[in-house]
Amino acid sequence: MGAGYAGVVEQTPQAQPVPRPEWFALPRPGSHGVEGKVLLDSANLVLALLRFGPQSTIDEHPAPFPIDVICLEGAGLFSVGGQAGRLRASERVQWPAHRAHRLWTEDVPMVTLMVEHRGASRGA
Repeated sequence: MGAGYAGVVEQTPQAQPVPRPEWFALPRPGSHGVEGKVLLDSANLVLALLRFGPQSTIDEHPAPFPIDVICLEGAGLFSVGGQAGRLRASERVQWPAHRAHRLWTEDVPMVTLMVEHRGASRGA
């Protein structure tokens, strides 16, 4: 450790375990065939991997914060405010705060990175 900026003492960074490193069944009622891993859970930001099997869904619901969903593998569908679209590997979609949204698959599995901006109010 040493003196940092303006007298702040610097600490050596320490590796920390992620909140939920193992796949778990998503506990939302109305959702099925979706598993998750929570990689980061802070006051302002949540990062989670979501793994969808074929014919899987997360039911339509709003969230009080904006969400970015990035498709890492496979393909699926999403809806925001009742308007549907396709989501493929290497694409992303943003869901504004307080807007109903849904994510599902048909015959192809999908893996996504979900980014919840809990400290943000954009899109409200």
